[in-house]
Amino acid sequence: MEPIRIKGSEWNVLNCLWEKSPQTVMQLVARLGESVGWAKSTTITTLRRMEEKGLVHCEIVGKGKSYTPAVEQENAVISETRSFLDRVYQGSVGLMMSAMAKRQELTAEDLAELRKILEEAEGKERGSC
Repeated sequence: MEPIRIKGSEWNVLNCLWEKSPQTVMQLVARLGESVGWAKSTTITTLRRMEEKGLVHCEIVGKGKSYTPAVEQENAVISETRSFLDRVYQGSVGLMMSAMAKRQELTAEDLAELRKILEEAEGKERGSC
């Protein structure tokens, strides 16, 4: 699978579209204006660039445009996480977790969630051929 490259501003748009799709330009202008303070022109320019990159689909509806995400949220998150790990931690999840643990940035809830994730992963690994 080819890595999905999403800039910070593009995440704002995709998060809106993953939450509810399709959305018109004006719906996105209103939501992004409220949530991140974008002007109408910023939203329209970002949507145009995202369409060119293949991150969103655009459909003409009446006199307006309607947008849907062209990438699945899970695939985008996995690709971005892998890119981040590779850039910052040389691909090592252990190095990242160690850095966070040493700075005491993991709460008890975080640790419990990580234990559960690891137990589930170990269970799947044992069950595979």
